[in-house]
Amino acid sequence: MSRRLAVLVSGRGSNLQALLEAIAQQRLDAEIVGVFSDKADAYALQRVAAPLRWSANPKAFADRAGFDAALADAVQAVRADWVVCAGYMRILGAGFIGRFQGRLLNIHPSLLPRYRGLRTHARALEAGDREHGASVHFVVPELDAGTVIAQARIPVLPGDTPETLAARLLPREHALLVATVGLAASGRLAERGGQALFDAQPLLKPLVLDSSGNLSPISP
Repeated sequence: MSRRLAVLVSGRGSNLQALLEAIAQQRLDAEIVGVFSDKADAYALQRVAAPLRWSANPKAFADRAGFDAALADAVQAVRADWVVCAGYMRILGAGFIGRFQGRLLNIHPSLLPRYRGLRTHARALEAGDREHGASVHFVVPELDAGTVIAQARIPVLPGDTPETLAARLLPREHALLVATVGLAASGRLAERGGQALFDAQPLLKPLVLDSSGNLSPISP
């Protein structure tokens, strides 16, 4: 049975598109049952049929908890097996996270724990890093602090700018998300008590994306 995915977005939705294409090409055994946004004009919403779209303006709610509760109710209604934050730029509160604990994933454009938050490409260059990348992690209430499941790495090249670095990373980011969601959809990934499990064994280090788009527990 295909796993049901709810995807949270805020922008253009290139990671969402990568998931949609992987499903269409039968590389990912899953079904996207809803796309949810804090921005009604997010282009990502246009990538799916109207019945799958949900959006609301956070400013229309009395507080953050009110918006999070409405979002959580909407996600719960589609009976999602996994919830994937794919370019969702709003911090999720503990109430939302608690309702989907252990099946809530986020993709972040840095090699966590480095560079939580924004401007990750510029910060990597400012630090003189030789390597940059993306991470998929379980979501916890602290920003970008959940257990890292998998990472994709690219070299930082002479003359790189934040824009060139971001553009070169993006295809690897897409492949990383598809591969990690594939593990989740196939039942090979879980979380228990804050510990990530891969094939029912504790995941002590993040999996690494190889050149073929596969995840391995050992760096290639």
